[in-house]
Amino acid sequence: MGASIAASAGTARRTTKPVPFRVLPGFRLSLGFTLLYLSLVVLIPLSAVFLKTFTMTWEGFIEAVTSARVVASYQLTFGASLLAAFINAVFGGIVAWVLVRYQFPGKRIIDALVDLPFALPTAVAGIALTTLYAPNGWIGQLLTPFDIKVAFTPLGILVALTFIGLPFVVRTVQPVLEEAERELEEAAASLGASRWKIFTKVIFPTILPALLTGFALAFARATGEYGSVVFIAGNMPMISEITPLFIITKLEQYDYAGATAIATVMLLVSFILLLTINVLQAWTRKRGQAVKV
Repeated sequence: MGASIAASAGTARRTTKPVPFRVLPGFRLSLGFTLLYLSLVVLIPLSAVFLKTFTMTWEGFIEAVTSARVVASYQLTFGASLLAAFINAVFGGIVAWVLVRYQFPGKRIIDALVDLPFALPTAVAGIALTTLYAPNGWIGQLLTPFDIKVAFTPLGILVALTFIGLPFVVRTVQPVLEEAERELEEAAASLGASRWKIFTKVIFPTILPALLTGFALAFARATGEYGSVVFIAGNMPMISEITPLFIITKLEQYDYAGATAIATVMLLVSFILLLTINVLQAWTRKRGQAVKV
């Protein structure tokens, strides 16, 4: 009898899974707080946008979001945002590489300058960029002889969006490069791999998920940017008018339903693009883990 009880106790000890230690008290409480916080900060405000849009008829909604002026602002906003995020993904990755892999005088100053678009008020950034790139500005007057106009053109919008999106890529890629195993690069070099092959086969797969994350963050910030763009854009309808400015214009005209309708379209398109990027990021991460195994 005693032996059977001992055997049962031993079996119970073997089948019982160890309870992982958690600092926060309980999964349900933590999850409840998370859902409550997200609902108050994110879901309820976004729901208000959709509810206000539902006050319009379907014909009124289609007319509000598909007019030629609104479609032109969509094309400019999303096109410039995607291009600016791509530029930052390329050159921001290079900046992160330099800051991590090299030691040089003034490195801390350059590292601090990367965060300047975070701290600088967007209106100040817009005024500064307009002053620099205006035809009589420090940089603009150098471009004028080549008939290159930046301020008050779509090119100026691209410059502003690239400026405010750079820190997102650098600060996302930088920690990954710091934790990357340089022994793998040295092993590949010792086996005769070229620098390009080391980059494409060893380094790039490691930083690709972080690079996609930085790209998504830079794109998300660019699509909703207003302060730094409105000064340098020129705000000419059908040419350099961004969608956030068009929404502000609708609000100033007390057309709240029209403003929320345009905002709903921007929200849906941005969500689809970000979801696609996140799925691609998850796929690249799983692929990288499978290669390591």
